[in-house]
Amino acid sequence: MALTADKKALIWKTLNETRGKIEPAEYKNYIFGLMFYKFLSQKAENWLAQQLRGESWANVWQQDADKAATFMQSKLGYVIQPGDMFSDWQAAINIDQFNITNVADSLTRFNQGVSQNAKATFAGIFDDMDLTSSRLGSNTQTRTKTLMDWISLIDQIELDEDSDVLGDLYEYLIGMFAANSGAKAGEFYTPHQVSDIMARILTAGREDKASYSLYDPAMGSGSLLLTTASYMHNDGVRGAIKYYGQEVITTTYNLGRINLMMHGVEYNDMHIHNADTLNADWPDGVTDGVDNPRMFDAVMENPPYSLKWDNTNREDDPRFKAGVSPKSKADFAFLQHGLYHLKQDGRMAIVLPHGVLFRGAAEGRIRKQLLEHRNISAVIGLPEKIFTNTGIPTIIMVLEKNRDTDDVLFIDASKGFEKQKNQNRLRQEDIDLIVETYVKRAGVDKYAHVATFDEIKENDFNLNIPRYVDTFEEEEPVDLVQVNQELMNVQDDIEQQENELLTMINELAVTDDSQAIIEATKRLLGGQHE
Repeated sequence: MALTADKKALIWKTLNETRGKIEPAEYKNYIFGLMFYKFLSQKAENWLAQQLRGESWANVWQQDADKAATFMQSKLGYVIQPGDMFSDWQAAINIDQFNITNVADSLTRFNQGVSQNAKATFAGIFDDMDLTSSRLGSNTQTRTKTLMDWISLIDQIELDEDSDVLGDLYEYLIGMFAANSGAKAGEFYTPHQVSDIMARILTAGREDKASYSLYDPAMGSGSLLLTTASYMHNDGVRGAIKYYGQEVITTTYNLGRINLMMHGVEYNDMHIHNADTLNADWPDGVTDGVDNPRMFDAVMENPPYSLKWDNTNREDDPRFKAGVSPKSKADFAFLQHGLYHLKQDGRMAIVLPHGVLFRGAAEGRIRKQLLEHRNISAVIGLPEKIFTNTGIPTIIMVLEKNRDTDDVLFIDASKGFEKQKNQNRLRQEDIDLIVETYVKRAGVDKYAHVATFDEIKENDFNLNIPRYVDTFEEEEPVDLVQVNQELMNVQDDIEQQENELLTMINELAVTDDSQAIIEATKRLLGGQHE
């Protein structure tokens, strides 16, 4: 059963009230780390209950620890020793025998017990939980107390065994932390409404594929990967969907790995890398002088907008055959990287600022070549203020490698949204209209237009949406006779009010002071009432 919006809001309120002076951006590392450890513990305990059939994990471990560890590793990819479960921490708290070293030692043993083939998935995943930080307390005693409060709080949150429920809560909390952690924090989070549009476009007509490979080279929290997978009919089938992603910020990289696993993605279906996508082509790419990139069914990106990057000596990089992006704006570098890793029959969607549609020089040349190679399939204009980290309006660009036609679908969806306190929000009907228009690929008055290549060429390969979608609403003609009559009526009303005012003044008892007021009023009204 899914968590209700009220339940989510209550959990967020309760969590947020316990953070004290710790900023949300840092607090989330501890909360998500503890939530994830509880998730892994429950997963291990559920698996052990099926395997041991009443025998205790402590007894099995005592008889042959190495064999027991290998057994759990082979199935889960990790080992949690007896006494190190999340429930063991809470039990120690209940009998006043808990110390912060309980957590530190458990995490150390967890890291040591990850199987070799799961190292890439689990290595360093709890490193952001700095248990020695003075923000938790000035000494071991106060830090222990802080951790006890958080563990007891998370223990009260009923983490359903259904990964969809747990993942849904986790995704909600990611969004709340992003919204409350300042502008920069929003970089790791793509609002679900935008993810939903991209996912539905990427999978349209392909939902029945038996296997599917996804790639996000600027993955953030991994929400784009997960949302795209959710529209595949084989979502949740082990081995059916392979998840690939790269993220340069280590803390965000950990966040993304946790998010995927909290949504039930198995460790051997994940291939997540911590590196700079533009500087280190991954996965595969050029090895020993041979270009051998891995290709994907779907590529999705919401990269940092107009990022500065090192564009020197990039001319021979096979990813940037259409041209090298200027060093002040890496938008087209991210786009070309994703397109480079797309299968011939694949589909790609990327969020970008509007500038990529019309900026000239190197970007203009790249845009021209992409159009000449029929790579750009659609341009979708989104409303402003729908992201937590920027108020600027953005676009979704859809690309393919092997299209039969050279036209481009333009959709102006900038006016379809619900206004909220600090942000705008795409409603379900807005999302549905965008996707339905993309699938039908036909013009819609004042909303969408399919532009031919010749039309785009006439515009000098400028893709600015207003050049193709006319949203101008003509105002009704003004009836000048009616306006003149209304002005005359207003003038008559004014004269009537002035006459009534002077009549009232004349009826007053006259003194030297009031006479002065009467004369001043008459002068103000122009003397026409004397």
